[in-house]
Amino acid sequence: MKRKRRKAAVPAMRGVARLREYVLLLAGAFILASSFNLFLSPNQIASGGVAGISIIVEELTGFKPAFIQWILNGLLFAAGLTVLGGDFAIKTAVGTMIFPFFVWLTEGWPAPTDNVMLAALYGGIGTGVGLGFVFRARGSTGGLALAAQLIHRWTGWSLGMAVALLDGLVIVGAGIVFTPEIALFALISLYIASKTIDILQSGFTFSKVAYVISKESEAISQAVLHDLDRGLTKLNGTGGYTGDSRTILMIVVSQAEVSRLKTIVKAIDPEAFVMISDTKEVLGEGFKVNG
Repeated sequence: MKRKRRKAAVPAMRGVARLREYVLLLAGAFILASSFNLFLSPNQIASGGVAGISIIVEELTGFKPAFIQWILNGLLFAAGLTVLGGDFAIKTAVGTMIFPFFVWLTEGWPAPTDNVMLAALYGGIGTGVGLGFVFRARGSTGGLALAAQLIHRWTGWSLGMAVALLDGLVIVGAGIVFTPEIALFALISLYIASKTIDILQSGFTFSKVAYVISKESEAISQAVLHDLDRGLTKLNGTGGYTGDSRTILMIVVSQAEVSRLKTIVKAIDPEAFVMISDTKEVLGEGFKVNG
């Protein structure tokens, strides 16, 4: 009996969407390379990654950063190929080869500043924007991210810990080869890059999620639905002291709506228990479109 092919849980990506991802990957790699040659390399800011290693190795040996990056990225990609999926492996191969090519291509660009602090800030922003584009393309430029994946697989350490360890070693190396002050600027640049990536991934807008516990949960629900014009979710809970069943309202609102929500709850039940916390990204009706 002929078996029916199982329908894929996630539809195959259409050609236009796939092309868009590769355009983002190439744009991200170009921005990364530009930031490297305009701000980081001229000021010896080795803020982690293979790019940081190439700055240190150039100082010690005189070899051009692009060639050092090609060699290290190629070796790391070959070692990490076994832990990558097919589509991600292709994108990683493209990013691994194209980033050093763009570094080589933009090598002669003059540095706009010799102020190390400004270079660290602008270089960090450029690095964050470039990596943000690469991550949105679900790709990689190889480097120590691959090494971190290998460490994660072999040791069980978290990816975050592995990346922090490797970048930390690069920055320590910069402090030894150059000066401790340069290492501090590299750390600043790395921090700025990570925050820029967060902004690109989650956006500038921050929403709030509120949990409301009240004996008047039904009245509050109706007010939120009709007066605030927001949806909500009812969760079942049990009082830890009394053991009574409680309805917990989970309500997601914009920052501007927090005051109105608190006013509504207080007017209906002044004794209601309310918890409000930040949430970086909300996808769905009334918020950001999922896509």
